[in-house]
Amino acid sequence: MADRSRTYLFWQKILGHPLQAALAWLLVTFVRLLPFDTASSLGGWIGRKIGPGLSVTKKARRNLKAAFPEKTDPEIEEIIFGMWENLGRTAFEFAKIDGIDIKNDSDRFEIVGAEHLERLSDPGVPAILWGGHLANWEIAALAGAHFGKPTTAVFRAPDNKWVSQMFFERSRHPHLDLVPKGAQGAKKIMSVLKSGGNLGILVDQKMNDGIAVPFFGRDAMTAPALATFALKYKCNVVPGRIERIGRSARFRITIHPPMELPDSGNRQADTLALMTRVNTMLEGWIRERPEQWLWLHKRWPDS
Repeated sequence: MADRSRTYLFWQKILGHPLQAALAWLLVTFVRLLPFDTASSLGGWIGRKIGPGLSVTKKARRNLKAAFPEKTDPEIEEIIFGMWENLGRTAFEFAKIDGIDIKNDSDRFEIVGAEHLERLSDPGVPAILWGGHLANWEIAALAGAHFGKPTTAVFRAPDNKWVSQMFFERSRHPHLDLVPKGAQGAKKIMSVLKSGGNLGILVDQKMNDGIAVPFFGRDAMTAPALATFALKYKCNVVPGRIERIGRSARFRITIHPPMELPDSGNRQADTLALMTRVNTMLEGWIRERPEQWLWLHKRWPDS
């Protein structure tokens, strides 16, 4: 059985990955020919038509019913349709992401709390700008860079190296550096923070060897990296939220004031306290716009 699995992975890498990359390149090339709003609407339509019928939607339905036991089945299904529309829009908007101007395009982007981005430039004080997989999180990752604040964003590199390269090309910006998760990425992160730089990170994915932190009334295994780095390097911890305005390609980006770091003298307790506050804030955002979060995550042990 193990030999068959290795053989499958070998041929998947040799044949499957180049084919996937070629198809992705063709799709991106086509979408780039469309106006931004047209591309977004087409992606949303495809998401609504295809997504709800996929088997992975069962996971989203379980998560939603556990998170919102008070909601009826029709209300849950409405959120699922909205989730898939948002995901489809996000995917197609990605092909156009290198042509956006977050700072100056007021017709598409509403910026709230831009003054807090200035904390990303406090001399000698590193900063962590955090968010979640809400609305178009790829656009949110660019916010600091578009305001002239050099930022290193942490991401999970696709297994397909050709698709990964496409990701780097589309997300390129002179003030944005991308670093993959893992041992190599951790070294880069520590170097950035030691030098007083800015780090962008998404905090809402499950980490099996993380810490148990309440999230929607259940313990969720949560990566403690944000708190670990913040407490070690005395960072400005800046929450950043992005919302999609209606069923459109318009967005509101809200930069919140830096969070106060706990300082009880017990590093383990302080880590849990900070991540609890982070999860509480994130949960509040999701409750306001549940259709804009990625409910497909295996966020809880029983999901």
